[in-house]
Amino acid sequence: MYISRKIGKNLKTFTNLHFPFSTKLRTSLPYEVTLGIGGNVGDVRRRFEHLFIYLKRDKRVSLIRTSLILKNPPFGYIQQDDFFNSIIVLKTAMQPQEFLRYLHRIEKKFGRRRSFANAPRTLDLDILFFDNRHIKTDDLTIPHVAWHKRESVVIPLAGVRK
Repeated sequence: MYISRKIGKNLKTFTNLHFPFSTKLRTSLPYEVTLGIGGNVGDVRRRFEHLFIYLKRDKRVSLIRTSLILKNPPFGYIQQDDFFNSIIVLKTAMQPQEFLRYLHRIEKKFGRRRSFANAPRTLDLDILFFDNRHIKTDDLTIPHVAWHKRESVVIPLAGVRK
């Protein structure tokens, strides 16, 4: 069950048992990673629940916090359904490139197909921050280039940042 709240003309938040979530459990995994998650194909909120459970069970990561879920209009390619977005903070021992490959495998597992930029998708996992690192390669930029320009990131992020 979700509790919803309208926060603007085209913005609505949803909360439930796992969004937002926070744990006090300690982990020995060294790197803190902040992910933006999103999707607009199928039952995205249910997919977020499945992702939460998948990550909780995976020993390669330790789930620390999640934000509320934000429903917001698409940008870029706007001829598509609204998106649901949230933030997940976790810890890992993987290095950034290895972690990116790990995320791509998860997206594929959850039905992601890459067709064109800003296309509709079942699940999108973006690394927003990886510890305090700054990385710029052909396939990975950390911090995420446009995180601070997107309501879909800034609003959920406000509830999880230390």
